[in-house]
Amino acid sequence: MPEIEPQEAWNVLKRADCLYSGLEVEQAIDKMAFSINQELRGRNPVVVCVMNGGIVPFGKLLPKLDFVCEVDYVHATRYRNTLSGSKLSWVCGPNIPPRGRTVLLVDDILDEGITLEAIVHRFREEGAAAVHTAVLVVKERERQADIAVDYAGLTVPDRYVFGYGMDYKGFLRNAPGIYAENESKE
Repeated sequence: MPEIEPQEAWNVLKRADCLYSGLEVEQAIDKMAFSINQELRGRNPVVVCVMNGGIVPFGKLLPKLDFVCEVDYVHATRYRNTLSGSKLSWVCGPNIPPRGRTVLLVDDILDEGITLEAIVHRFREEGAAAVHTAVLVVKERERQADIAVDYAGLTVPDRYVFGYGMDYKGFLRNAPGIYAENESKE
């Protein structure tokens, strides 16, 4: 169950600061797709959606990839509709064996890096020939994990952000841009 009511989430969106419009996000996704196409064309990768946050960036990116690929997903989370992370929980996946394959992980945000680092580690342990990472947003902050991403769309300040797959307490993944919670005490 979400910790807040839908109306509270709606009020957060109405007060939020828009960091990137939908058009700006779409342009960033186009640039990511161009770079991914240049590097992964001809490799028959497994393109993996990191659920739940990666669903929107993944869905927007996938039709822009102009190469043959297979699609999979994983669901590993530390947040469970809360604002801070805890122990990593594996919910599902991977389903396609990565042994000997090139893998592209698509996620919403690089924040602390712990979840993405664990997912990359698992694919490497399972024998992936190469693991590439694509995130829509990189948060400007120090990370607890030593991980870099191969393809990044946008950067955001160290604030609580949501929209385009990223949630606010389980809601607002469908917000039409990338927003930051308004920090003023109105």
